[in-house]
Amino acid sequence: MDFGAPRRKHRMSLTPMIDVVFLLLVFFMLASQFGSPAQLPLTLGGGASSSYTGPARLIRIGEDDLQLNGTPRTEAEIIAALPDLTETPEDMIILRAEENVPLQQVIETMEWLGTAGYSNLVLVE
Repeated sequence: MDFGAPRRKHRMSLTPMIDVVFLLLVFFMLASQFGSPAQLPLTLGGGASSSYTGPARLIRIGEDDLQLNGTPRTEAEIIAALPDLTETPEDMIILRAEENVPLQQVIETMEWLGTAGYSNLVLVE
């Protein structure tokens, strides 16, 4: 019996498999998070999470200035004045931003207050 001439072996192409691997790589790179966003603890005004005691501690964040209890102050002056207005760093500090203040400016204010040790920040309208 003659089955004919021996067939030439067909080599499988790896190109489609490589294409699929690269597509999966691109998909997972786009779908992944490479870092977690920073989180700021924030209490919205009107909540009953803790009661307010002691002297006034209102920081108004303006477009061009900061005010502590209605008096224009710099960041360093506010940090220096807060220990006299608080018993502990966990005392509530109220933040109020003017209407046209960028959110980034509010976040920066919260960050330097947090760096100074003040963690109970309340944002009001």
